[in-house]
Amino acid sequence: MQRLILFGVAGFVAQLVDGAIGMGYGLTSSSMLLAMGITPAVASASIHLAEIATTAASGVSHVKLGNVDRSLVRTLIVPGAVGAFVGACFLSNIPGRLVAPFIAVGLLLLGVYVMAQYLLRPARRTPGSLRVSAWKMAPLAVVAGFFDSVGGGGWGPISTPVLLAHRGSDPRKVVGSVDASEFFVTVAGTLGFVIALGLDDINWQWVGIFAVSGLLAAPLAAWLVRLMPVQLLGVVVGGAIILTNSRTLMMSQSVSSEVATLVYGVLLVGWALALGVAGRRVYRLRRVMLSEAL
Repeated sequence: MQRLILFGVAGFVAQLVDGAIGMGYGLTSSSMLLAMGITPAVASASIHLAEIATTAASGVSHVKLGNVDRSLVRTLIVPGAVGAFVGACFLSNIPGRLVAPFIAVGLLLLGVYVMAQYLLRPARRTPGSLRVSAWKMAPLAVVAGFFDSVGGGGWGPISTPVLLAHRGSDPRKVVGSVDASEFFVTVAGTLGFVIALGLDDINWQWVGIFAVSGLLAAPLAAWLVRLMPVQLLGVVVGGAIILTNSRTLMMSQSVSSEVATLVYGVLLVGWALALGVAGRRVYRLRRVMLSEAL
């Protein structure tokens, strides 16, 4: 029961962050399952099954609140779904113990990327109109969909920062569009896992608690996307991913408890400093905007 409660809290927070910054649910949830020793394929399959419900709720909420660019969604869904299906089939045919450390490294690097993007990227106050060629979007969507299945999360961490890097991008529309298109990517990835693995190894209690907690958070996250400081949330989720996957890596390498404690301490101090920097940037930006308004 204690484990289910922990999963419920983690799923709620992960979906809250994912809906607000366009990333974090799959990476955070799968990182927790990997840290418990669950094989990568089963962990990713379980998260994708739960995400069918959460991404549907998140997408509908973003559409209703006007956070979605329908043209961008249509451009992303087909190549993203193809990449997710191929990634699921690929992961399902690799021994879990061999691939787990490599998946953890990939997730850790994605966590660093997420934190760097939101800690260092200049804040935009006047977004314009995002126009990106479908030919440029297709490779991005295929890669993001593939790593979403292989890593248990990756659609948002890869798609969202790249789209935000384009001139004229509206963070609200980027986040909403990535979340809305993720439903189709999740369905395709789940189909790949079901075909390759079946459903015998899935723990339906875990799937259920992740799905319910995510469903509760999805509408709130879509509303908060207009209010919450995105830079701060990006650093929060990036740090959580780095810390969790560092634990998985150290366990796979049988690192001594003394060394592990030292690494955790360094990471926590760095995370706290990053949060302080992000919070200070948000505070300064709001002061400038307030002074300009007056």
